[in-house]
Amino acid sequence: MGKVSGSNQEAYSMEQQKEDELWIQYRKTHDMGIRETFITQYAPLVKYVAGKVAVGMPHNVEFDDLVQFGVFGLLDAIDKFDPDKNVKFKTYAVTRIRGAIIDELRSIDWVPRSVRQKTREVEDTIGSLEARLGRTATDQEIAGAMGLSEEEYLKTLQKISGTSMLSINEVWYSGDDNDRVSIGDSIESPSSLNPDVIAERDEIKRVIAQAINELPEKEKRILVLYYFEDMTLREIGQILEVTESRVSQLHTKAIMRLRYKLRNGPRGIM
Repeated sequence: MGKVSGSNQEAYSMEQQKEDELWIQYRKTHDMGIRETFITQYAPLVKYVAGKVAVGMPHNVEFDDLVQFGVFGLLDAIDKFDPDKNVKFKTYAVTRIRGAIIDELRSIDWVPRSVRQKTREVEDTIGSLEARLGRTATDQEIAGAMGLSEEEYLKTLQKISGTSMLSINEVWYSGDDNDRVSIGDSIESPSSLNPDVIAERDEIKRVIAQAINELPEKEKRILVLYYFEDMTLREIGQILEVTESRVSQLHTKAIMRLRYKLRNGPRGIM
């Protein structure tokens, strides 16, 4: 077994080295043949990400449309990927593909106004209730504050779950001078940025990290597994020993809490 494992590792290293060399060559030449190679190689990743985004979406959102939106994200990732940043292309591409899908959904305004209003109502209820209690509110407490039974509240979370997906290009902060900063901007720090802008974005990242750390442990773990470990809701449910629908509900609550904290934080984020 050890020899097989070692052989597999050696083969993987050779493949990775070959791909790294292709990236270097593509950066220099922008050869369309190499680009097509990358598109073919990573096309399955688009369907995988589209499948994750499709969870909780209403029936009027077609899976094939999500895939089409995601292809644009893959093409964007291929054109902008910088191998010198020591980030795996797959990790970078997943973010770009998801962002492209969500951005397109936002642009066509696929969320009914009633669902959008209900989302804001849940978000505000959770935020204001927890600010008053000084702790994490239970499902029963949130339901009561909304005048719903706990069962009705959980069904509401399920209904609005699709709206809680985050886009890498969604604006999370707008300064006094209307300088709009997105999550993507706060992650990337081009060398051309001046020290003041870099310091401001570092502060935004700090605030976001603090908001995430203040989430209940299970919700924080779901965000890590979903967005950073790239797991599906079903896989997360198996780890946490809860149903997939419960993971979806917890994910939605986590996003509602985050959005409220950032929208009402001391710096006026969102």
